[in-house]
Amino acid sequence: MLKKYIKTSIIVLILTAIAAIFMLPVVYIVSTAFKPLSELFLYPPRFFVQNPTLQNFNDFMQAADISIVPFSRYLFNSFIVTVFGVAIALFLSSTCAYAFSKMEFPGKKWLFDMVVISLMFAPEAVVITRFLIISQLGIVNTYFGHILPQVAVPVGVFLMKQFMDQIPISLCESAKLEGATDFDVFWRIILPNVMPAVGTVMIIVFQGVWGDTTTSALFMTDESMRTLPYFVSTLTAGLNATIARQGAAAAAGLIMFLPNFLIFAVMQKSMIQTMVNSGIK
Repeated sequence: MLKKYIKTSIIVLILTAIAAIFMLPVVYIVSTAFKPLSELFLYPPRFFVQNPTLQNFNDFMQAADISIVPFSRYLFNSFIVTVFGVAIALFLSSTCAYAFSKMEFPGKKWLFDMVVISLMFAPEAVVITRFLIISQLGIVNTYFGHILPQVAVPVGVFLMKQFMDQIPISLCESAKLEGATDFDVFWRIILPNVMPAVGTVMIIVFQGVWGDTTTSALFMTDESMRTLPYFVSTLTAGLNATIARQGAAAAAGLIMFLPNFLIFAVMQKSMIQTMVNSGIK
């Protein structure tokens, strides 16, 4: 009994130490946001802040006040793009995964292979293609121009299909014999049983949409249609701003990080369950 207790204690201590190491980037982001300029440029750099200050947040708000577009507009644009982008991406990923998992149609295997192959492409590889599509559709300087490039999530389709494959096809067939449509089966039977995968895809899509600057830089020429991440990326543009606004950029980094952290903290259980059940180790 004592030997088992000692072994368990050692494992707990090791896992705690590993968890502490992985928490270091979070601590560094928080610490840097409260560092005065003298500590931001200190050499050798210090990990923890010595004289915490709120001046960085004041500098950030001042930079927002003198910007061409009000800060509230950037925030509103990010909110709209993120909410609708995540919702549409989840709907498309789940319905596509359902079709691949529970339906039969010509070219099914070939199409799914294409989805898997698309996982190997970096976003930069399709920038020109996306620009041409957005331009030809005439949705430059619109919310659709922000949202459309974000709704195709191959990894979401893959993860959800892995979960749906574990649900017996006989269950779906029984529901159809009782008069249920394909959408009924998807909405009432399949989707409630793959919520861990939905939560994981939500984290992935949210992080991608919330922090994206590409759509604002390439598809938006109207400043009022650009998002908060783009505004944050411009804080240190130029030689003078690179130094003078370093504190504001540190504060902005914390502000941009907090929503990602909160989403992950809420949905982390779903991600763990997805990794276990999808076969990804």
